[in-house]
Formats: sequence, C-alpha cells, structure tokens
Amino acid sequence: MLKPRPYRASGLVLPRNADLPGEFLYRVTPVLMAASGDLSYGIPQTAAIALARETYPGEANVAFTRGFISSQAFVDRYLDDGPLQTLIPPDAKTGLSFSPTHKDATDAYDWMGFEARREILALLDEAISDPAAKVGVVGFDLNLPEVLDRLKSLRARARVIIDDSADHHGNGAAEDGAERQLIGAGVAVKRQHMGSLQHNKTIFVDGTSVQRVVCGSTNMSWRGFFVQSNNALTVTGKAAVDIFAAAFESYWNAPASFKASPSAEWMSLGLNSLDAQISFSPHGAGNSVLKSIADDIRTARSSIFYSLAFLAITPGAIRDVLFAQADRPDLFVSGISDKRAGVEVASGNSNRPPTYVAALDKNAPRPFRDEPTGLAGGGGGTRMHHKFIVIDFDKPGARVYLGSYNMSKAADGLNGENLVLIRDRRVATSYMIEAVRMIDHYEFRVAHAAAARARTDLKLQPPPANPGEKPWRDEDYADPAKIKDRELFA
Repeated sequence: MLKPRPYRASGLVLPRNADLPGEFLYRVTPVLMAASGDLSYGIPQTAAIALARETYPGEANVAFTRGFISSQAFVDRYLDDGPLQTLIPPDAKTGLSFSPTHKDATDAYDWMGFEARREILALLDEAISDPAAKVGVVGFDLNLPEVLDRLKSLRARARVIIDDSADHHGNGAAEDGAERQLIGAGVAVKRQHMGSLQHNKTIFVDGTSVQRVVCGSTNMSWRGFFVQSNNALTVTGKAAVDIFAAAFESYWNAPASFKASPSAEWMSLGLNSLDAQISFSPHGAGNSVLKSIADDIRTARSSIFYSLAFLAITPGAIRDVLFAQADRPDLFVSGISDKRAGVEVASGNSNRPPTYVAALDKNAPRPFRDEPTGLAGGGGGTRMHHKFIVIDFDKPGARVYLGSYNMSKAADGLNGENLVLIRDRRVATSYMIEAVRMIDHYEFRVAHAAAARARTDLKLQPPPANPGEKPWRDEDYADPAKIKDRELFA
C-alpha cells in the first residue's frame, strides 16, 4: 500500500514557467478518509504566490534543466506523438547530424531544457547581437547543433576550448566534428584534457551591451540539455567576466601551469546582493579545496542536501563525511546520486542509502505507463548529473557548493573544473528544493517498481480498521529520521 508522505516543500506544485506575470492563487484542500474508506473534504485554504524570473535580477540567476525524461509527465506529453528516437539521437556521435522528426519537438525541447537551456542560448544570442562582444567557451560534451550554430555565427569573435579525452576524440566523436565546423567558420579552437579531462562547461561574454558568464553542470549537448538533471548559474558584471576571462586565458595559453595561476584560488565574483566565490581546477597541493569542503560539511548545524553524480564510485573525503554526517541524530541528511545501475538516494539519516532504479519496471503498475530506456547517447546513461551540496539552508549561514566539480580527487587535482561557493539563503533554498523534488520523484518511483513486481495497483493506505492497529502516520511521530523530516518541512 502506498503511504502518504507528510507535507514537504516539493508538495506544492508551482508552475514551471516563471515568466508568467502576477500572482498565482493556490487552494489546498484537506482530504479525509473514514474507516469505511469513504473520502470527505475539509475547509480549503488559499495562498497567493508571485514568481520571480531571476534569483537576483541583474546580478545572478539559478537555472535548472527539467531532468524528468524518466517521468510520466514526459510520457504523457510527448511519447503519444512519436518515440524518443524522434526527439533525441541514439548516441552522442550522431548528435551533430541528428534532425528531429517529432511533431512537437520545439515544445518538447523547451519543456525538457527548461531554464538552463534558455539562459545559455539567450546569452549566446545576446553575444551575437552585440558586435563588440568577445566570447570564450570551454566545453566537455559539445554535440548540440543549436549551440554550435550560434558559436559559428560569432566567427572570429569566439574562441572555444573542447575536451579531447578518449570519449571526445577519434572514432567518430562529435567533438571532432564540432572542431572542424567551428574552424571552418573562423572560430579559434583548442583541444585539451588537462591532467585527465577538460570538464568545464563555461561561457563568458565580454561586450558593450552584455557582460555575463555561465557555469555549472550543464553540458552543451543533447544529454546535458534534455535528459539529465543539471544546473546553470549565470552571473552578470565586469568582475565575473574578468575572472572567467583570466581562467580561460590560463587554460588557453598555459594549461601545464594552471595549478599555480590565480584562477586556482578562491575569488569573489564581486556581487552586491550575495556572497559568491569561484575557484577553477586543477589545484595543486597548496591550494586544494577538497578537504576544506569536507571540513565545512562537518560543521553543518541543521541539514545537508546533495545531488552528486558518481558519488557511488567516488571514494574520498566528501563521500566519507556525508556518510558520517548521516549518522548524526541532530542532522537531516538527504541526497541523490547517479550510478551505473540506477540512482542512489540517502533519504534522511540512512548511513548506506539504498539503490533506486533509474527507470520503471517494464510491467508498470496501473495507471502508470512504460518510460523510455536504453538510448546510450540520448535517453540512457547518467541522469543525475548535478554536483551540489547544500548546508543549513534554513539558517543564516546557509551555503551551497556547485559547479562542474565532482567532489573527487580527479576534479580537484587533474581536471579542468569550476567550483562555486555561495553563502546565501535564497540560492541555497533553490538548490535544496531541486534536491527534494528529485528525491521525492525517485522515491515515489521505487513504490512504482515494488508494486509492479507484486503485480498490484498503487493505493492509498486506509486508516486503522481494527483495535490496536497503528495508523500509517505513526512512523512520522516515532521514527527519529521521519520526525526531523516532518519538523523541517511542516
């Protein structure tokens, strides 16, 4: 039987379109179930909520991809009008030549890519419109025509660094094709993999009408925009542009000595409304940040939320401290991580979190429908691709670590990466909600899979029918982890 959860921040479904003006009136109606199983309704309560398009207008904006190709919403919206193969290429190598045939492709891409896609494409469009703008791009995956075409339009005003590690060079890799197309359009290109990978996903635009940067976890690729859960942080201002431009020059001109460059240190992004710092990798022994992140996590007072790709296969200081903190009775610790066989979720003080499957069983319980699986370069592969940790979102010292940095030794000392530390409750809460929405989504999918294996329908659990029988809600007042969940979000 499916047990109702206590109210959480993700329980209120806000419209995923912050461009709509005015207030949204929400009506919440309690639904009561009698011992007979009959439902009745309590007195509705209403609240008016206005949405904000930008996190800090004119300074910084947090943007996410939707990351819900593994969802009934995606199936219901788009798969009745064509299979996934009509929207997304079957593999990364064919990304540059793929042409969608799905009749709702334009709407689907806007829905799937959501704000992160819009922010990245809008920045490139603004650069094209500003004839004085100079652009620097560092890309790991680069196989998406709508990005490549914009870069080609910039011609000599753009320079692009593309990773050339094993998956991106040779054997028909799309990044080799991207390099040829860009050079043919007059764009200067360099290929590099630093000590292991050039794993950045950054853009800076230095122009007359636009001075803005973008960083985060969102690859400029089919999977990065349309399949994975990703984030992109945009920052406006000369200070941020100068910092990104300096890091770009160090990557471009002196990658071997990058560890000793000022870009490998913590630097303020120069914002008025929030405390934001950035550091680029690789670091050396003297400016490594991995231990300091672990030490900061160790000081958490109320909660830790995270979404960390590859955590299951990334041993070291960060994973050790997260698992240790999950044992603290005074902390609420919850997170999600992708791994080869699925996603791993720590749902409130679970020292060794269970593995949650990334897709529904083929025999999905009624009323759920089969979801797309098995596209190595499109629908399959890593789906939880964030790299962020939120500490004490509900306290004045709220902070979040984010970027392309995988919280690993390789990210710290070998790869080209960006790592941002923001001390701000508004931003920290944005990332906390992103973690909660994914955790709740995939936890619910576990119930789907269990019901499918048991060949049963999903049903609400009724109230006690026999004397002495405990109600479904009893555990929310008895289990220490569930008590913290209820108190933190009630």
